[in-house]
Amino acid sequence: MDTPQGARSPSAVRAPLRGGTAWRHFGDFRNFLLVPQLLLLQVAHPVVGTGVEDHSDFRTRPWQRLWRTVASLHTVIYGGQAAATAEGERLLRVHIPMKGTDGRGRRYHALHPEAYHWVHATLVRGGYAGHQIFGRGFSAEETAAYYRDMRDVGRIWGLKEHHLPPDWEAFCAYYDEMVRERLELNQSVLDVLAELRHPRKPPVRLLPGFLWRPVGARAAHYAMLVTVGTLPPVLRERLGLGWTPGDERSLRRLVRLVRFLMKLVPPPLRIAGALAIAYWNTHGPGTDPRTRRPLGAPG
Repeated sequence: MDTPQGARSPSAVRAPLRGGTAWRHFGDFRNFLLVPQLLLLQVAHPVVGTGVEDHSDFRTRPWQRLWRTVASLHTVIYGGQAAATAEGERLLRVHIPMKGTDGRGRRYHALHPEAYHWVHATLVRGGYAGHQIFGRGFSAEETAAYYRDMRDVGRIWGLKEHHLPPDWEAFCAYYDEMVRERLELNQSVLDVLAELRHPRKPPVRLLPGFLWRPVGARAAHYAMLVTVGTLPPVLRERLGLGWTPGDERSLRRLVRLVRFLMKLVPPPLRIAGALAIAYWNTHGPGTDPRTRRPLGAPG
């Protein structure tokens, strides 16, 4: 099988640099609002969906699974060269044993280039879409620079040069074709939707159930609103997700509120959460001392 970890190792690829386009924009708080949508897009790929169903603990530990995913990604974006390289190599090792046969008799492997690239592609598009929907959007120059940075993230993950579209226009054509031709309704999609509609209480001892229930119900409402409303319409229909004019008006009101609030936040603070996650994942207890560098520094 033509696995992604072929010609060049993650250590041969440059990690995003401090102050670069991906650094300044990917970890923006607004992009966190699209995390459920990205997860839904990922598991709608038949290989990813089956792999999650067979090998992931998402059903039983959704918050822990989400934290590991977010921490891994922000380590690659913000952790610096040593941490990004180590995390890319770890991801390849973790996914090697994830293989099997799905319910239709189709063989799958988590490192199949199409599936591995699709996960990366959803993150690329999500980091762009968050700013288009909830912010001023990127200029053509910013979009090109952002995509160059995110191509490097794909290379750190182990994807080969020929797996990655060469520019933004080619990427958008690839992305739209994948949505039209490859994504499907499957059990993992149903599991994600069920969790979004009725999220479990986070594993925080100081958060009692009676406080979480109203907060969780409100969070679920807005998570579903953003997730369903920002899906490509063709996929929304394929997954059987209804969308009404009233839903559209509610989403537009939320978008206006987020845009207004984010104007009050200085740009450096908009990525503070992402930097904190990366710092914890590279400097917290049990981390590899060899990867402990100032965030974003070469090394």
